[in-house]
Amino acid sequence: MQFLDLSAQYKSIKEEIDAAIKRVLDSCSFIGGKEVEEFEKEAADFCGVKYAVGVNSGTDALFLSLKALGIKQGDEVITTPFTFIATAGVIANCGAKPVFVDIDPETFNIDPSKIEEKITGKTKAILPVHLFGQMADMDEIMSIARKHNLYVVEDAAQSIGAEYKGKKAGTIGDFGCFSFFPSKNLGAYGDGGMITTNRDDLVEEIRLLKNHGSSPKEKYLNLVVGTNSRLDAIQAAILRVKLKYLLGWSKKRAEKADYYSEGLKDAGGISVPSIGSDRNNIFHQYTVRVEKRDDIQKYLKEKEIPTMIYYPLPLHLQPAFQNLGYREGDFPEAEKASKEVLSLPIYPEMEKTAQDVIISGIKEFFI
Repeated sequence: MQFLDLSAQYKSIKEEIDAAIKRVLDSCSFIGGKEVEEFEKEAADFCGVKYAVGVNSGTDALFLSLKALGIKQGDEVITTPFTFIATAGVIANCGAKPVFVDIDPETFNIDPSKIEEKITGKTKAILPVHLFGQMADMDEIMSIARKHNLYVVEDAAQSIGAEYKGKKAGTIGDFGCFSFFPSKNLGAYGDGGMITTNRDDLVEEIRLLKNHGSSPKEKYLNLVVGTNSRLDAIQAAILRVKLKYLLGWSKKRAEKADYYSEGLKDAGGISVPSIGSDRNNIFHQYTVRVEKRDDIQKYLKEKEIPTMIYYPLPLHLQPAFQNLGYREGDFPEAEKASKEVLSLPIYPEMEKTAQDVIISGIKEFFI
């Protein structure tokens, strides 16, 4: 059994994928061009946003968004400690200080009720993460941001297509940032990312920054200091094929999640994912909370049942951020989650027979 079987998805759309790649090879247009332009239009339409700009990774999507907003040395950006390191890493790489806020234990997302107490005169933005496929409480976050004149950048790397009160991830803040890492719900066959925005005044800044600050009108005229963060045409062509299937895949993920939750509801010592009544969950991960997490993971491994832990060490305790001065106990909910979360295999093509094996294995552990 595999934690994620990418080959199953490829086989189901192989002819379309191969044709898309061949189309790019035949065109010899590998950087930019029609495939990227069309993908950006289709992705913007899917998300329900004015603009989508392809970049080379989810990390760069975050980094360039902060750069476009002018985040710099001495600024502070509020975010969550329970996420992948890129979220806070890009803040630090702008010269700014990541300021952490604890999470809601039900959704694992940033707790809006704890944000205002962390706002200072140096705070410039809030960077919520829509973790595991479910959006954060964006109404509360946007209300705080408006009150204090702060930017909002949504880390939607794990949540493309997720909705909150009828609005899709990446469409509520100033920018939305997506990752197309191969394991994502919409995954490329290499690195890739995207920035979404409705900000007419900022989209051109993103386009400049991702292409060395180069003028779109005059070759070798650089208007700002940018970088090389272009989504290549082959990845765009692949993503165009996959985007057509994304809603169907998300529905299948939700069905798999329901099957898990129903099968595990009577298992003692385990809490299945909680979904807010005003949002959905696209289940990038199906993550439970388990007593004796490390013991059950070892037990399942012995039965050749794969699991993953996202994330075993919160960011405020990572060596990379020791200069921030945080200590164990500063964010008890994030720390508790890091000791209890366990993600089970979930992907659209997964068979119920495989889920039955996993459910049985978990129940056996608690007998």
